[in-house]
Amino acid sequence: MAGQRIGRLGLQLTLAFVGVAVMAVMAASAYSAVTVTAAEHQALSRQEVDETSAVAIGAAATYVRNGWSRALVPVIMVADRTGAVIRVRDAKGAIVGSSPAFASFPPGPEHREPVIVGGRHVGSITMKFDDRGTGAVLAHFNAQRWSAGIIGGSFGVLLALLAALVVAPRITAPVDRVLHAARAMGSGQPDSRAGTVRGYRDMRDLTAAFDQMADALSRQEQVRRNLVADIAHELRTPIAVLQAGTEAMLDGVTELTAGQVDSLHDEILRLSRMVDDLQRLASAEAAAVQLTLAPADLTASATAVADSLTELFDRAGIVLVRRLTEVHARCDQLRMHDVITNLLTNAAKFTPVGGTVVIETRPSGKMALLQVSDTGIGIPPDELAHVSERFFRGQNSAEVAGSGIGLAIVDELVRGHHGTMLITSEPGTGTQVTITLPRAAE
Repeated sequence: MAGQRIGRLGLQLTLAFVGVAVMAVMAASAYSAVTVTAAEHQALSRQEVDETSAVAIGAAATYVRNGWSRALVPVIMVADRTGAVIRVRDAKGAIVGSSPAFASFPPGPEHREPVIVGGRHVGSITMKFDDRGTGAVLAHFNAQRWSAGIIGGSFGVLLALLAALVVAPRITAPVDRVLHAARAMGSGQPDSRAGTVRGYRDMRDLTAAFDQMADALSRQEQVRRNLVADIAHELRTPIAVLQAGTEAMLDGVTELTAGQVDSLHDEILRLSRMVDDLQRLASAEAAAVQLTLAPADLTASATAVADSLTELFDRAGIVLVRRLTEVHARCDQLRMHDVITNLLTNAAKFTPVGGTVVIETRPSGKMALLQVSDTGIGIPPDELAHVSERFFRGQNSAEVAGSGIGLAIVDELVRGHHGTMLITSEPGTGTQVTITLPRAAE
């Protein structure tokens, strides 16, 4: 195939094809030699016996009252023309007729038949055969058979070679691509991939599975790097405050008072909350890499979360409206529970007393739709593109407790489900979060 090289593995596969073809030809030839040749010799032996019997009958036809006449000569001549020689003996064993070359005839198959006339044994016929006559025909047939076998075997080996040259690249090229990509990744090139290849379906599945594995490893590595970066960024300020406060007290610049201790304690609590939030975010990112997708009832999940948060909405004085139409999606049901929980609690935080939050599920073409709308404070247009970023907190969220990772967690999990998240908002009117996931058969 164009653009594909056979490679070392392809050469080995080609030689294996040819080797199998050669062994198959040799096995067929050996089997033929054992079975067909034996059958040929049996047939030849039967033919020789039949010829001897026929000559014995001919000799009996020439027998007269007192023995054989010269009429026996034509019988001997007929036998000689078949490539065999005969000798006729009377009942006493005396030779009464013989082929001229009988004594000097080469060693070979020899058959003897009695001559019976009127039910009386009057003599016997001895007939010798060599590789002339019927034997010559058999020898010629064997020679032709071996010649045909050699020619056929050569064509078989050639066809095997051609088939290997066509088939081998379709098998080995994807394997070579995977091997090259694996070596490149091992040598520090994490973006190396096998890519799209042409070949048999199993080989294409192999390269696709390798690339999926490599993508998963890259995402896990990105999760690790992001977590380290987030920790460094978010912990820098409280650590700096703690360091400055403790150094000031150690240097005598400030006194150790209850207020100073309370301030330092607040920073420690802030650090603790950040660590918890970072752990939740890292867990969500790792979960997005290792989701178990299966058909699940999205409406049932929404109902369960809404039931569990009823008390929260009642305490906040917010009306939770359910518009749930049955729809099934391919999702990780446990993680979708986290997504719905984050959306509803986030909506409750930014919706004032007396407001309304609506949760809706329904089919939308080939997708399953989950939507949470609120009548809260809304999001300014310039902040809308950043609300799903880690630790982002807009100007309207200054008075609302939280770390700003709720929508970041939702975004990670939705992308892990091969879905989309769309956020629309109007300041002072409310916000609407729409999530679409691939539908599953119901």
